[in-house]
Amino acid sequence: MTTTKPASKQKGSFNLVNWLLDHAMLIIIILMAVYVQIQRPQFFGVASLVNIINLTAARLPMAMGVAGCIILAGTDLSGGRVAGLTAFIAAILLQKAGVSTRFIVDGSPWWPGFVILTVMAVGACVGLLNGFCMGKFKLHPFIVTLATQLITYGVYLTVSNSKQISSLDASYTTDFITRPLFKIGTTSVPTYVLLAAILTCLMWLIWNKTTFGKNMFAVGSNEEAARVSGVNVLMTIILVFMMAGALYGYTGFVEGARIGTSSPSLGLNYESDAISAAVIGGVSFVGGTGKISGVILGVFMMQLIMSGMTFLGISGNVTYIIKGAVILVACILDMRKYRAKR
Repeated sequence: MTTTKPASKQKGSFNLVNWLLDHAMLIIIILMAVYVQIQRPQFFGVASLVNIINLTAARLPMAMGVAGCIILAGTDLSGGRVAGLTAFIAAILLQKAGVSTRFIVDGSPWWPGFVILTVMAVGACVGLLNGFCMGKFKLHPFIVTLATQLITYGVYLTVSNSKQISSLDASYTTDFITRPLFKIGTTSVPTYVLLAAILTCLMWLIWNKTTFGKNMFAVGSNEEAARVSGVNVLMTIILVFMMAGALYGYTGFVEGARIGTSSPSLGLNYESDAISAAVIGGVSFVGGTGKISGVILGVFMMQLIMSGMTFLGISGNVTYIIKGAVILVACILDMRKYRAKR
């Protein structure tokens, strides 16, 4: 006696309901964007879209860093505060010489390229602490990164004495990283968009064409199986979090340059935006699944939501509710896909 599988289970069959549920988050965001366009016809204008792309480029490095941590079936809550600390470090190193508000009294501005490497190294050190504690002592990523988030923010407040620095060297705020490459219409595309594109290509190569990238996905899929296969699990976890920390440091540099100031609020909730973007882009919290292209799409979609709320004049307080809802719904849909595969 032969049995026939249900149509929804047959290989190659297409189930519209499942497809809609799998892509529900993207569909919702697109529908929201269409609604905003109907209410504010300039939303899909050239200036608005270029601005969204610019914001996507600024936030993409942090999202790629968090995505690597999520692929390990973990997370990282320290990203925003690391960005805030590194923005402050970049600011004090690039202040103009001789200004009365100079944080380091004696000295002159550092070369911006060296400052980028410095802040990325600072971020990598935080990542090293995160990865070592998780890999060596088997601590939960939430607890470890929550602790380093508080430590990093405390260090920033202690060193800066809660001061805001806005007198930055011109090569930092205009001539170097925010200098317009070209214009689309009347809106400029700054240098950091090109740097984000280069960084994205580098991350794609690391994820897809290196042994380290393969090990990252292997550890995220099944840590014990990866260990039996000869993967150095501890080193892989450490390197993933160090890479994430370096990307947070770079994000801090760009954000400080883009905004033109370093303040205690810089970096606040950046990690939640990055986590949301990664999950929307298909990076699974169960580990072992994710693509760079998905992260790019997720960040773009998140910026689309934020810009849409700005166009509609929605209160900044409401954005927290919407961001939280996005994270919750995205995680529910992610878990649904995981259970369906099982």
